[in-house]
Amino acid sequence: MQNPQGDIRARDRSAERPLSSIGVLLEGAIDYAGLFPPSAVPMADAVANYAAYRRGEYSWMLGRFVVTASRLNEFVEEAGKVLKTGEEPWRLAVVAGDDVELSTYAVVEFNAVERGKFVADVMEIKTSQREDIEFAHRLVPEDITAYYEIPLDQRLPELVATLALRDQRAKIRTGGITPEAFPKAHEIVRFVRACTAANLPFKATAGLHHPIRCQRPLTYKPDAVKGKMHGFLNLFLMTAFVRDGHHIDLLDELMLTEDASELRFDQTGVRWRNDYVLTLFQLEQARYRGIQSFGSCSFIEPIADLKQLGIL
Repeated sequence: MQNPQGDIRARDRSAERPLSSIGVLLEGAIDYAGLFPPSAVPMADAVANYAAYRRGEYSWMLGRFVVTASRLNEFVEEAGKVLKTGEEPWRLAVVAGDDVELSTYAVVEFNAVERGKFVADVMEIKTSQREDIEFAHRLVPEDITAYYEIPLDQRLPELVATLALRDQRAKIRTGGITPEAFPKAHEIVRFVRACTAANLPFKATAGLHHPIRCQRPLTYKPDAVKGKMHGFLNLFLMTAFVRDGHHIDLLDELMLTEDASELRFDQTGVRWRNDYVLTLFQLEQARYRGIQSFGSCSFIEPIADLKQLGIL
């Protein structure tokens, strides 16, 4: 079985995470997806941002650089301009296109040519049926960890079972640039419970810019539509409570909470409403065996919000 811990710890560090519950919960948690909407910054800006984040105070929270397979050559051209001699290789999560075979070949060639500077050790593949998973599984090399984005409808149980039997991983889309792109809280809970029951690590993407569920503009345009956005703390803590198994009836409620004052982080763990406790060990297990990371087009926004809430 692939080692889930590798996704959290196999990363570059210019600063160690704080010795506290927030450090355990969010180490390496944010995959930087600045190329994707709503930010959609140019490649040159995205790689410059990532280089700065790697060397910054909160590098312990930074995960992989997210890029589509079709833009790998463009990435190499721009990232080569900011990569420093002797720097640890950048780790990439590559989003496959519609042609998964072509995307896989592009990643394999990229790794062969760019070894020592960059490594694409994760692929993200959109699938809708069991046959899609089985086809991609035959293509992706064993040294690349694949996350399969699966629908949240009636196909979920079969696809989770298929992934678990093949020792793969799942991916959930938690938002977008329209209100309709955000799944309901109970759908996310159902996904996490299914993955947990199958011992299936997973990642999330989209719509998780803010720590706590909130009403915000869904893009950065002045006239942007507003909508409810899920919070990444809600999701990570809900995942930990699923593994705890004692508060299943409260999971939807936790996903829907918008009051950050109900959460208390300290050196021993996290309390929700003072009555419900997660220890450091439980947080570690939620990351080790459950949620590996989330993709965000902003690395600054999550940090700024956590600082404003007094959590960082």
